[in-house]
Amino acid sequence: MYKILDMHCHIFPEKVALKAAMAIGKFYDAKMRMDGRADTLVKAGDEAGFTHYLVQSVATTPKQVSRINHFIAEKAAQSGGKMTGFGAMHPESEDMKADIEELISLGLKGVKLHPDIQGYKSDDYRMLKIYELCERYSLPVLMHCGDSRYDNSNPNRIAPILDIYDNLTVIGAHFGGYSVWEEAAEKLAKYKNFYVDTSSSLFALEKGVAEKIIDIYGVDKVLFGTDYPMWEPKEELQRFFALDLSDEQRREILWDNGAKLLKI
Repeated sequence: MYKILDMHCHIFPEKVALKAAMAIGKFYDAKMRMDGRADTLVKAGDEAGFTHYLVQSVATTPKQVSRINHFIAEKAAQSGGKMTGFGAMHPESEDMKADIEELISLGLKGVKLHPDIQGYKSDDYRMLKIYELCERYSLPVLMHCGDSRYDNSNPNRIAPILDIYDNLTVIGAHFGGYSVWEEAAEKLAKYKNFYVDTSSSLFALEKGVAEKIIDIYGVDKVLFGTDYPMWEPKEELQRFFALDLSDEQRREILWDNGAKLLKI
């Protein structure tokens, strides 16, 4: 009945995929359900009825940026139209403009940032050039948001970015604020250029709370995402369908909103 676009998938080269997935699990003190390989994602997603995948990875050093972007672009190109790729950037890069231009030349459609894992605050002055370039080249930014253990990407760090770069499309992962979901909705829903995905949230939120958060942001600003390899596609889809939403609302969140942003 539904086309399904997974807007939040981490993938890694086969030789390091399992190790990278386990490192994410250790960071969050969580059990990883999948191995981080692109083939595993597509197999599990296809079995669950998924249509398309937004794939990305995170650069923890500036030297990783180009290598990651070539890998993501290669996997997207080999996917037979099943994948769209977002590229990596790093705030300590020596030539951010060159990184962005290479990313675009590779066919990547946006940028993924993870302040906690990359070790910076979202509104750090070093980040401003990245936001400026993404706004200039109309590249959406998928950003990890929120974590009560840190103050790198909580709502107080995201709001200044949205105030300054009001033509920059920001996708706030984890309903805009992992573990601070309701605070994020209260403070960030007013921004026209701020979207949120459902990843790594539905497992923790009571059904009524998740529905309330969707209502606050507006169905047209919500995107479905699994946070693969953190969760299995099938189980995240089951959590989503447990929400009291109409068929039209489900279609918007599962496909229409993301497809519009990615120009699929």
